[in-house]
Amino acid sequence: MKIEIKDRILKQIGAIADSHSFEIYVVGGFVRDRILGLDKTDYDITVVGDAIEFANIVASELNSHVVEYARFRTALVPFNKIQVEFVGTRTEKYTKGSRKPEVKAGTLEDDIKRRDFTVNTMAASLNDKTFGEVLDMFDGMKDLENRILVTPLDPIITYKDDPLRMMRAARFASQLGFEIESNSFNAIKKLHKEIKNISQERVTDELIKTSIGLNILMDTGLLEIIFPEVHKLRGIDKVEIDGRVFAHKDVFYHTLEVVDNICQMTDNVWLRFVALMHDIAKPVTKRFNKSLGWTFHGHEEVGAKWQKRIFRNLKLPMEYHPYVEKLVRLHQRPMALVDGETTDSAYRRLAATAGSDLEDLFIHCKADITTKNPKKVEKYLENYEVVFARIKEVQENDQLRAFQSPVRGEEIMEICNINPSRLVGFIKNEIEEAILEGIIPNDYEEAKKYFIRNKDKWIAEYNS
Repeated sequence: MKIEIKDRILKQIGAIADSHSFEIYVVGGFVRDRILGLDKTDYDITVVGDAIEFANIVASELNSHVVEYARFRTALVPFNKIQVEFVGTRTEKYTKGSRKPEVKAGTLEDDIKRRDFTVNTMAASLNDKTFGEVLDMFDGMKDLENRILVTPLDPIITYKDDPLRMMRAARFASQLGFEIESNSFNAIKKLHKEIKNISQERVTDELIKTSIGLNILMDTGLLEIIFPEVHKLRGIDKVEIDGRVFAHKDVFYHTLEVVDNICQMTDNVWLRFVALMHDIAKPVTKRFNKSLGWTFHGHEEVGAKWQKRIFRNLKLPMEYHPYVEKLVRLHQRPMALVDGETTDSAYRRLAATAGSDLEDLFIHCKADITTKNPKKVEKYLENYEVVFARIKEVQENDQLRAFQSPVRGEEIMEICNINPSRLVGFIKNEIEEAILEGIIPNDYEEAKKYFIRNKDKWIAEYNS
C-alpha cells in the first residue's frame, strides 16, 4: 500500500536522508490520519540509526535548531509552527515502581511493536525509492477499517510497558469513534492501578486531551485513581416516602453530556475543564428535602473553593486557576436571571463579576442544557440570548468589564489620613456597592463626591 505525501517539509527531509544514507519513516498518527482523510501538521519520524545525529543534519541544512533528549534517543526540530520529532529505533519499558522508562537501542521492528495500537504502527517511507510506501507489520490497516483499537502485542505487555497507553486508549476511542478490543479493555481493567507509576504531569496532559472519553476511564477503573472527585459524581441516590421514590439524575453522566456539548462549541480547553468541574461538589452538598426534593445548595461555591486543591493535585498550570474558579462559582447565576431575578443591579453585578469572561460563562450555560425536550432547549437558549444581550449592554454602558472602585486605595488613605488596613477595603467596597446598586454611575468624579459625603459615616460604622 502507498499513501500520497505532499508535505513539502517531509519531501525535504526525505531528500536529506537519501543524501546522507539514512533510512527514515514517518510513523504513527500521521499515517493513520492521512488514511482517514485528516490533516496532521506535527510529524514523528523514525530514524534507523542515530536520530540525534540526523536531526542535527536536518536542522543545519534547513536553518533551524535542535532540542535534544539524548536519554530517550529523540530530538525535536521546529520549522515555523511545525514540530518535527526524530526518534531513533528503540525499545522502551517501565520497571515496577518506576516513573521513568528504560530506553535502549533497537531494530525498526522493535520500535514499531513498542507502539500503543496497531493503527499507530503503520510507517510510511520517506526515502526516494520507496517514498510513501506503507510498512504495516501488525495489520493496522485492517483494524483501521474495522475502527477498532488493538495492541500490537499482548495488551498486558503493551500496557505494562507504558501504563499511560491505557489513557490513550480512552482518548483515541472517543476522538476517532473507535471501539477498544475486548481483550485490551479487560487488560486495562486488570492493570488500571499501574497508572500510579506514571508521573502526574503525563497523566494530566493525557487527561486534558481525553475529555469526552471519560466514560471509558470510569468503566476501566482509571478515573477513580487519576481524578477521584470526578469518579464520585457517578451514582443515583433514592428516597422512598409514602410509596413514592424520589431520585436525582446521575451527575457524572450529566457532566459528560455538558462536556460533550461544550466540545462542539469551543476549542478552549479551560472552558471545557469548567464544564467538567461545574457540578464537582454536588455529592457533598446533596440533601433531601420533603418539600423540594433533592437539593445541592451551595455546590457552586464549594466547587469553586476546591479548584486550587484540584489544580495543585493534577499539577495544572496555576495561571488558569482564577478563570476556572470564577466560572465554576458563577455558573448558576445566569439561570437565576433567566428565572426572574431581573433587577438592574442583578445584571450589573453579574456584568462586573464576570468581566471579560462573560461570553465564556454563557457558552457554558448553553452547554449545560441537557434536557431531551426540544421545546425546552429552544426556550432556554432564547432566554439566555435575551439575558446575555442585556448584561452585555449594561457592561458596556457602565464600563464594568474590569470593574473596581474608581477611587483608588491610595487616595482613600490620603483623604482619610489612615494607614493601609481592612478599613480601606471596606470603603472601596461601599463605593463599588453604590455603583452596582445604581446609586451613582461608574464615574470617578461622581464616585469621589459620594465617598467624601459618606466617609465619616463609613469609618464610624467600621469602628463600631
